[in-house]
Amino acid sequence: MALQKPTLPKGTRDFSPIEMSRRNYIFTMIRSVFEKYGYAPIETPAMENLSTLMGKYGEEGDKLLFKILNSGDYLSDFDENQREMIESIYKEKYDLLQLYSSWDSKELDINKDVLRSSFRKIIYKQLKIEGLIEELNGKLKVSYDKTLFYTRTTQIIDEFLKEKVIKPIVGVEKGLRYDLTVPFARFVVMHQSELTFPFKRYQIQPVWRADRPQKGRYREFYQCDADIIGSKSLINEAELVGIIHDVFDSLNIKVVIKLNNRKILSAIAKLIGAPEKIIDITVAIDKLDKIGLANVNKELLEKGLTTDQVDKIQPIILLKGSNQEKIKVLKSLFFDVEIGKLGVSEIETVFSYVELMKIDCDIELDLTLARGLNYYTGAIFEVKAKDVPMGSISGGGRYDDLTGIFGLKDMSGVGISFGADRIYDVLQDLNLFPSKLLSLTKVFFCNLGALEESYAIPYLIQLRKEGVNCEIYPESTKLKKQFSYANDKHIPFVVIGGTDEMNDGMFVVKNMESGEQEKVSKEGLNNMLKSLINH
Repeated sequence: MALQKPTLPKGTRDFSPIEMSRRNYIFTMIRSVFEKYGYAPIETPAMENLSTLMGKYGEEGDKLLFKILNSGDYLSDFDENQREMIESIYKEKYDLLQLYSSWDSKELDINKDVLRSSFRKIIYKQLKIEGLIEELNGKLKVSYDKTLFYTRTTQIIDEFLKEKVIKPIVGVEKGLRYDLTVPFARFVVMHQSELTFPFKRYQIQPVWRADRPQKGRYREFYQCDADIIGSKSLINEAELVGIIHDVFDSLNIKVVIKLNNRKILSAIAKLIGAPEKIIDITVAIDKLDKIGLANVNKELLEKGLTTDQVDKIQPIILLKGSNQEKIKVLKSLFFDVEIGKLGVSEIETVFSYVELMKIDCDIELDLTLARGLNYYTGAIFEVKAKDVPMGSISGGGRYDDLTGIFGLKDMSGVGISFGADRIYDVLQDLNLFPSKLLSLTKVFFCNLGALEESYAIPYLIQLRKEGVNCEIYPESTKLKKQFSYANDKHIPFVVIGGTDEMNDGMFVVKNMESGEQEKVSKEGLNNMLKSLINH
């Protein structure tokens, strides 16, 4: 077998033991806050049916879904030659799908006949291999005729091109989850008879997006979500602000919490006479920090807004002043726009709850905050670190009927998501990880031979029973090598039990940070070590 250079898919990473210790530190902090507020854990599968995911994240979000090509036992009924041919067919289908996905509407129109012809050939090969030609002939009640077959396959391809249906032609039925909120909505509908509403859940799991990898943006990353569903009370939004504050306070990260309301954005669209353009407006505005005002305006014009309409948006999204001053301006703007008045009222209520709960945080009404996901209907949140230039490290919002897509109507929910990977980068940049995380092992026993092993192991076992992480070097070797091992693993205390110590019923305990060492009786060893560790 040829030597293969080990690589990783772009946008994914390995994590070393130290990195995992730091990640687990973040997860532990977030989990403890979630549970303090009454949220219970659940998990959902890494992959969902594609129908569950598609159409929930907006046009741009749908493009970032990782789709999974069908495989598995399907090929077990065929011999080796047939399997190779079928695999080549599915590879051809997949390549065609990737090509199709990359074309815009103009390119699709130009290349429609080429694409259709390619699919005709592939479908014919597949039907022939799988022995389905006879079944097709039986249904058509004619002997096999190439022209008739091509006509039928043309109908199949036309349906694919028209409806953009992937499953019947390409064999793609599933996708890796894009976020944790849509799978949560599906979970609620499927398990509704088992749940007590309002239902508060948290979830700490990876998600996948086919995005362009860059600093702080990965294709595989963890989200830490907390949602409450089955309640429309705005006290839930305020409690989420409390969760955000407590999480970042425990991590010692200074943040600003940005708050807006999708009803206000809908009112802006209505105010400028373009209510049908709400999605286009929110998607463009949501990019303000990334692409700048000029490019946002350019995108709005490209989406069909007039110059006059774009001009009317400017003073609203660039509104300055305190939260109360912004609210005052919005009230005057929306005096006869009901959805706008409702959005402003909801914002005021959330602010009043935050004040009542005495949540000491930097919270700002930001009218440029749009959160591009289609399912948000009310309050929307975004959190940014003050001391590190990076995108949002947390975000979320209110969704009034996400479960309705799956058949459970009028089940309003609101949630927040923490981006663990970006939080990691912030802690790393600011050097805020506790130094004690560098070592999982607290006590290391040197190995000086068979007799010395027998002397040390009972005390090692007892320490473990008492909850102390400890290990012994697996071979007898030079002390210098064993000390180097302990240093590399940042183990704070090393225990030495050689011939002299055995004869005296003693051990030597060395503090690897200070270099100091002390003799202790074997009876007092464990108590001494526990005292040093807890000091």
